[in-house]
Amino acid sequence: MTTVSRARPNLRVRGRSFMAFVLSPDAPLRDWLAELDAQIERSASFFAGRPIVVDLSSVPKSDPDLGTLFDDLQARGIRVIGAEGTDGLTPAIQDVGGPLIGGKPLGLYEVPEDLPEEPPPPEPTSMVLDAPVRSGQTILFPPGDLTINGSVASGAEIMAGGSIHVYGVLRGRAIAGVTGNQHARIFCTKLDAELISIDGLYMTAEDMDKFRGKAIHARLEGSSIIITEIK
Repeated sequence: MTTVSRARPNLRVRGRSFMAFVLSPDAPLRDWLAELDAQIERSASFFAGRPIVVDLSSVPKSDPDLGTLFDDLQARGIRVIGAEGTDGLTPAIQDVGGPLIGGKPLGLYEVPEDLPEEPPPPEPTSMVLDAPVRSGQTILFPPGDLTINGSVASGAEIMAGGSIHVYGVLRGRAIAGVTGNQHARIFCTKLDAELISIDGLYMTAEDMDKFRGKAIHARLEGSSIIITEIK
């Protein structure tokens, strides 16, 4: 009689990194929620479909609105996938049922299936797209600068870890410095954007009226976005 041993299939656990936006509420939460409502009113689709992580490190556990924060965000259509900065706060919110991801800042990482025999080639630090960006498209390039040789349509979104260059009409939304780069900038040959953002600070269409239709250069100066016309 022959006995055959069969190997069990491996349970594979793999790491994968995802891009999520981080909301960092300030105390008092009631005032912060009012500012959030104003942002949603100016750009209703800004948070639509986006995974959001909430950083609670700046919120004291004594804040009276902490216990309902996740419900308040959900009521505004904000999809929270987790929370960080929860040291000392977890007992105050654990009954809410909100998703918690420990009390330390999250690190996004990838786990290779096999150790490489030689170092991988360096990642590109810039991306050039030789085509217009259509309505409904999202272009994301976290490692560095993004250049569009064409126009960006209304309803489209372009995001980069570094600066954004648009050689055409910039409509839709342009978000530079998404990985925390305060030196990122935005350039375009004709501004008609719904929203621009650099390192988490943003300007909506009504804030940019006097630059509409012009070639511009946007940068951060302190806690403000400064737009300069390019002539």
